[in-house]
Formats: sequence, C-alpha cells, structure tokens
Amino acid sequence: MRLKLLLPTEVLVDTEVSKVVAEAENGSFCLLPRHVDFVAVLVPSIFYYTDHNHKEYLYAIDHGSLVKCGEQVSVSTMNAIQGDDLHSLERTIEERFIDLDEHERAARTALGRLEAGTVRRFMELQEQRRG
Repeated sequence: MRLKLLLPTEVLVDTEVSKVVAEAENGSFCLLPRHVDFVAVLVPSIFYYTDHNHKEYLYAIDHGSLVKCGEQVSVSTMNAIQGDDLHSLERTIEERFIDLDEHERAARTALGRLEAGTVRRFMELQEQRRG
C-alpha cells in the first residue's frame, strides 16, 4: 500500500507500507493491502505503520481522517509527531502540548484585548452619534 500522512502545511510521510494501525472513535483498526476500501474519523492517538522490512514507525496524531482507496491510504491531520518508541513519543508530546498551551493562552489574551478594543471603539462611535 502507499501511505500519505498529510499535515496542513506538508506531506509528512509518503511511502510504501505493509500495515497501518490507527484509532477511530469506536476503537483501533488495522489495514492490510487487500483490505476493503475504508473511511474513518481518527481520534487523537498513536498511529503507526509497518514497512516492508517489518520496521514500525510511530506517530502521535491529532484528530483527523483516514481514507483507503485501492492501494492508497491517505491520513489527514492537523498535527503529528514522530517518535522512536512510546516513551520518547510521550515526552515529546508533553513538551509540545505545554508549548502549544502557552501559545493558545497568549492568543486568547490577544483576542480578548482585540475584542475589548473593538467593543470600546463601537461604544465611542455610538456616543459620538448621539452627541
């Protein structure tokens, strides 16, 4: 099978594989080359595939979708992090999520200020109209 792991800004993986394991809302599943065509909504989980030399590649993925059509398997997700083993992948995820949380807090603060400024300016304009 040909696997493509797609992020919004790049193709993270584009390779031949012998097996794909992913997780949907109703549980984990495995796709092999002769598996019927398949579509799934993926949940944040560990995604992995096996190449033809039986080497496994691990990724932590965010919400996404998987489509198997013929020999092509396409996985689209907002975020994916590769790891050599589950332990190192866990550490990497924790570090990235802490960093992401800090960025989200800063973005929410900036958005709050922007909204407050817009409301304040709108109220000033209404007072100028009345006055």
